[in-house]
Amino acid sequence: MKKSSRVILLVAVAAAVIVFIIRNIETTKNILLVLVGFGAVIIVHEFGHFVIAKLCGIKVEAFSIFMPPTLLGIKKADRGWRIRILPELFKKDATESQTQDDGLYSFTFGKKILPGETEYRIGLIPFGGFVKMLGQEDVGPVKENQDPRSFANKPALMRAAVLAAGVTFNVISAVIVYVIVFLVGIGLVSPIVGGVIPGSPAEKAGIRAGDEVIEVAGKDGRLDFTDVKMAAVLSAKGEAVPLKIRREDGTIEKVTLTAEHLPGEPFRDFGIERAYTLTIEQLAAKDAKLLEETTGLMPGDRIKAVAGADVNSHWEFERIIENTFEPNVVLLAQRKDSSSQTELVEGHIDLVFPAPGVLADESEPNLANICGIIPRMRITAVSGTFKDWLRGLLRLKDKEERLKPDDIIVAAGNIGYPTYSELRELTNEYEDKTLVIMVLRNEPDKGERRLAIPVVPKRDRDANRVMIGLAVELDVEHPVAAKTIVTPGQSEALAIPRGAVITAVDGVEASNFFDIARELKQNAGHRIAIDWRVDEQNAGNTAIDVGGQEQIVTARTMSRQIMPFRQLERLYKADGPVDAIGMGYKRTRTFVIQSYVTLQRLLGGLVSPKGLMGPVGILTLSYRIVADHPIVYYVYFLGLISASLAVLNFLPMPPLDGGLVVLLLIEKIKGSALSVRTQEIIAYMGWGLVLALLLYVTFNDIARLILG
Repeated sequence: MKKSSRVILLVAVAAAVIVFIIRNIETTKNILLVLVGFGAVIIVHEFGHFVIAKLCGIKVEAFSIFMPPTLLGIKKADRGWRIRILPELFKKDATESQTQDDGLYSFTFGKKILPGETEYRIGLIPFGGFVKMLGQEDVGPVKENQDPRSFANKPALMRAAVLAAGVTFNVISAVIVYVIVFLVGIGLVSPIVGGVIPGSPAEKAGIRAGDEVIEVAGKDGRLDFTDVKMAAVLSAKGEAVPLKIRREDGTIEKVTLTAEHLPGEPFRDFGIERAYTLTIEQLAAKDAKLLEETTGLMPGDRIKAVAGADVNSHWEFERIIENTFEPNVVLLAQRKDSSSQTELVEGHIDLVFPAPGVLADESEPNLANICGIIPRMRITAVSGTFKDWLRGLLRLKDKEERLKPDDIIVAAGNIGYPTYSELRELTNEYEDKTLVIMVLRNEPDKGERRLAIPVVPKRDRDANRVMIGLAVELDVEHPVAAKTIVTPGQSEALAIPRGAVITAVDGVEASNFFDIARELKQNAGHRIAIDWRVDEQNAGNTAIDVGGQEQIVTARTMSRQIMPFRQLERLYKADGPVDAIGMGYKRTRTFVIQSYVTLQRLLGGLVSPKGLMGPVGILTLSYRIVADHPIVYYVYFLGLISASLAVLNFLPMPPLDGGLVVLLLIEKIKGSALSVRTQEIIAYMGWGLVLALLLYVTFNDIARLILG
């Protein structure tokens, strides 16, 4: 391509970029912040190599901010400062004069000066950077060179210092970042318990919502929720972790927790959930509109009352919701209008019974039930695969029926109307085998019909359990009994057949399980009759001695709509520069140790590699942080990335800096470098592993983006 054609193409690309920027100012700003911020972490690393290389007398040929192709290059020449613009994109043609400078435009300005050895560049891709030293290669063995200033000709310990400098600068920069963050102040999720998972170590230890964790494994002072979660993830298998808890009444108790792999969770956990406020988080326009349409509430609204009861904390809100067995509840919220005047508005949420997907104990006695009557299950979500996503993208129709949200499960294998526990047992039994699930589907154009749909349960290595890929809840909208079980206060299960429709309780017609529960509550302590019907020929009734109020409904209801409440945060701010340095050092030390221990757990199989995040995932998360939070949160995140990069880069595996340092130590002990052939094998094997890992984490990142 001739130079004129390349200029025209460059102008066209530049014009397109300018138009995009003008039309998407906010998006462009966020993208640039992400690229510059993440690139700065890498530049700091390379700058460490650059500075120590200069101090060691190594010839540095180029130092670049951002990645090639080069946008601008500047270097000392004998006639002055030599400037090159886009040298790689506009190289000299063979027919052009050899005296002509390369690049779109090159020139020299200033007075005659001593020529320099390093060209300082700005790359066209605003991401990262690099330093190029004479005799040093990123791929393959170190090049032999007779120049005494070559990297290869310097003593092994000096070269090791150059290699270790990048990691050292990353750690130092992380400390500096956190010093700045804590001087400014940042809101982090407080170590207050928002809830506990039923059957988890936290529940067994008596921890409850509203408790505050004030000490974890001897660590106290300025704890945040991350400290609590990481204590579980990073603890050794079977290790008892001591915690100190402050109750809402101010009393302090000591508890000991041993993290477990809870059902459906990829990491070991205590079962402690984070706390939220009663204020609805800011949302994207489409999400805010959907929330208003379904609940009548808007971002910024603060819940003041639930079902007529005043609430002051999110766990009080949850407590009321969990013990309200009604189709929906009314919410009263405080809202500020455009003039900052406060008004009270009314909202509402629908209630459902979730299946015990995260219960530590999923046995039948723990299942949600109404006086021993378990409703059937309704599918709420079906996990998709990459093929499903691609099929949807291409608008291809399924050749066979698949499970869908709102399908009601009426049979699985040889069990009619299975309970959650029975479905779990079948799922395990049919691992890697075909299991037929019968569902009831109601479609506007086809009416109600039964479908037999085959599935193949697969073991999820992360959750360490066999799964079908379904999320389910109890079908409380229809009074159909899946099964009856013995509950406390009962000598035997109620004689109601599987699949029977409960038509009345104590003579009062029932149209759903809310009606059933209401009538049972009103007859607590009395003996009444429950009428049921299977079909026109098979009907009957059964007598029941209704127990106390607490024995009638053994279930926890929850909102059908996802309520996006703000997390309960606490301001973490240093008292001064000295305090900020201490906080910055401790935070960096914590993240460095956590990164090393996480890698150790990863190699030991205690942490799933699917939890790893690559460049795509990091950039995506960075964009969300930049777009949704104040800039101090992104700076805090960059500190974490810098500390983690230091750990990753110093692993003893070539071509990482730590691996190259190991080779230099071998050279020092051996008295000579390894053979070129050996270096080549080690280098290419190392790069193969790095590229394989990069492809793996990138695939996971993209899968998370596509499949959620």
